[in-house]
Amino acid sequence: MTSESDPADGQPSAVEPTNPSPATGPAARAQAEIARLLAEPLPPGLYLVATPIGNLADMTLRAIATLARADVIFCEDTRHSRTLTAHYAITTHLVPYHEHNASRERPKILSQLAQGRRIALISDAGTPLISDPGYKLVRDALEAGYHVESLPGASATLVALTTSGLPTDAFFFAGFMPPKSAARRTRALELATIPSTLIFYEAPSRIAESLADLAAVLGPRPAVVARELTKRFETIQRGTLDTLADAAATLEPRGEYVILVGPPIETEASDATIAALLETLLSTMSLRDAVRSATDSLGVPKSRVYDLAIALRDAQPSDDVE
Repeated sequence: MTSESDPADGQPSAVEPTNPSPATGPAARAQAEIARLLAEPLPPGLYLVATPIGNLADMTLRAIATLARADVIFCEDTRHSRTLTAHYAITTHLVPYHEHNASRERPKILSQLAQGRRIALISDAGTPLISDPGYKLVRDALEAGYHVESLPGASATLVALTTSGLPTDAFFFAGFMPPKSAARRTRALELATIPSTLIFYEAPSRIAESLADLAAVLGPRPAVVARELTKRFETIQRGTLDTLADAAATLEPRGEYVILVGPPIETEASDATIAALLETLLSTMSLRDAVRSATDSLGVPKSRVYDLAIALRDAQPSDDVE
């Protein structure tokens, strides 16, 4: 049996770890911090407040205190945001601000700012202005000289990126894809040569079609599909665009999605890859424009693409009837 070392021997004695008392533990510290924030006056201005993307516990103390002290909270859907404010006993008045009424409400908000009011702007989930209305309001408030402050917090973009396993040193957020297939493929082509991880938001009703269009244009790049982030049924699928598209076609789409696509794969494109892209482009473009777009997208010689395009055109059945 060994005994504890004697401090007199120059050796540290064993110390039993102690748990903090309720009066000094994390709950008490959080309570003291929120009390301090609530006691401080909130200066006039426009406050962009990030809110949880699914888990109410992701609300920051500073966000709670700001919403509680604001004169009014502008939000996309008052019914949705009331769940959040009721959870934290925030009684500030909620007013809708969304894409359908923004042009009408924006002058009213600027007028309130001119009166020295404290305005908070939130979205249904995540950081305001990210694929949500608010850019023009912030621009006009800044031009008028009003104080604008952003409170950091949850963002589906960053949550999905950091758990994806794809490169994070450079990324391009492209928002929602167009609703129609031809426009989606054109947009994907525009983004094809960007040397970074691409990030898209997508609605459940279009997830399978969007993945199929991305796969058709970008090829079998590594990709991730994230669904219901921070919620109980969070799902993150990893694979290639083509395999994820096949999987999505067989599943019932539910929840909000984030699609992440890895950077371009630095390999020489095969004739089959070039031909497949040309077939897609030629359905909506002239031969000249299709050749230019495919050349830029795949980084291959224009003469090679042109020869394949001519071969594809010549292989098309004639419409002439004898």
